[in-house]
Amino acid sequence: MAGHSKWKNIQHRKGAQDAKRGKIFTKIAKEITVAAKLGGEDPDANPRLRAAIIKGRAASMPKDNIERAVKKGAGGTDGSEYLEKTYEGYGPSGVAIVVECLTDNVNRTVGEVRHAFSRSGGNLGTDGSVSWMFHKKGNIVYTPDKVTNFDHFFELALENGAEDVQDEDEVYEIVCQPEVFLELKDALDTKYEDPDVAEITRIPENYVELDSDKSTSLNKLIDWLEDLDDVQNVYHNAELAD
Repeated sequence: MAGHSKWKNIQHRKGAQDAKRGKIFTKIAKEITVAAKLGGEDPDANPRLRAAIIKGRAASMPKDNIERAVKKGAGGTDGSEYLEKTYEGYGPSGVAIVVECLTDNVNRTVGEVRHAFSRSGGNLGTDGSVSWMFHKKGNIVYTPDKVTNFDHFFELALENGAEDVQDEDEVYEIVCQPEVFLELKDALDTKYEDPDVAEITRIPENYVELDSDKSTSLNKLIDWLEDLDDVQNVYHNAELAD
């Protein structure tokens, strides 16, 4: 993984999300509500809630939206019982895809996800069929205008648990183990403003390079999956064409 920039894929995802920001806020709010319901409303005592709030802030989610989602979960006013489900499969060109969902109706969700795969020339696989190709990691991304001294930034990140710090053309990227994500984010917050990306994600072990046409086909499937109400996150191992 070291030395391979993830920013192209992140950039595409952020571009797609910017076009449907309201739907993204709804998905993050659902995660915040579920986290608060399961572990309480105090982010300091609820790591899952804190990580969800960080993700919301990185996505420029309004503070009022975050607070409402926390209160909804902690107050038990959300009557839905959500289950966490992960689906795996292969998309166009054999690209490995992992789809994380929060659903109150598993039959509906699996039907919608399977339909998206089949319509796009892919197929839904069994549990474990592709997830072994991905590693759960913390991922924090800054644009250079937020970092005045890269050497100091690099040292601070490594001192607080970063596995990999990359100086790319457009961004500075940090990768860490999920267990140190919150502590590392806290350390960075003492010196820098909010990052452009801050989340627990799945990073593929290897990437499949796609040409422009194949990238377009994959992007259609990803956009379709991300547009489903029950889908929280979609990960893949493709290196998309410019």
